[in-house]
Amino acid sequence: MTANKPGDPTTLNRLYGRSVGKPLRKGQQALVDTLLPQISVPAEGAVTAERLFGFDRPLHFEIGFGSGEHMAERADMLPDHGFIGAEPFLNGVAGALQHVRDRHLGNVRLHHGDALEVLARVPDGALSFVYLLHPDPWPKARHAKRRMMNDGPVAMIAAKLKPGGEFRFGTDHPVYLRHALMIMRRHADTFEWLCESPRDFQTRPGGWAETRYEAKARRQGHEVWYFRYRRR
Repeated sequence: MTANKPGDPTTLNRLYGRSVGKPLRKGQQALVDTLLPQISVPAEGAVTAERLFGFDRPLHFEIGFGSGEHMAERADMLPDHGFIGAEPFLNGVAGALQHVRDRHLGNVRLHHGDALEVLARVPDGALSFVYLLHPDPWPKARHAKRRMMNDGPVAMIAAKLKPGGEFRFGTDHPVYLRHALMIMRRHADTFEWLCESPRDFQTRPGGWAETRYEAKARRQGHEVWYFRYRRR
């Protein structure tokens, strides 16, 4: 998928970056071979709560779940909600599968691959939450079009969220932060920033589980920023 013009909801990012890291351990590979097929998002057709879980329930979607810490914590916290996670990095998928197994999470479905391909198949207005936490910053200006926080993906997120639904975004990268704020200002007609003071974006909100990437950023002395937007 390639970029066209800003603001066009069909303007989506191509998937960039690596998909495989170090070889999986035997136990991780076993989870990929056995558990992943059982809880994978269907490869075609509409992605609905009824299709994934057998009945209607609030749906959450996490774009690039890393190793799945945040998604697993939220799914454990809200067992009557359904969680969809998409991640192109196989080692991250293996980590999420471990959380699903160890926590006995029956309310999680995973996609190993491009989040936008799955998100496009979610009916408009079906999601209660969308999460984009610590995405790849692509800090060079010439790579800005590769960032997930761009007009096309944001317009799609807006379309898939129900009115009053929430989009949560987090980063520790100042270049990405400035870019994301610029993009979200362009979508102020569809998103309300839930912020009354700097403390609101400098402090992790309740129910927002820490990821390993966030913990690493803090160990490196980085400031982390948290943003909550409500679909108007």
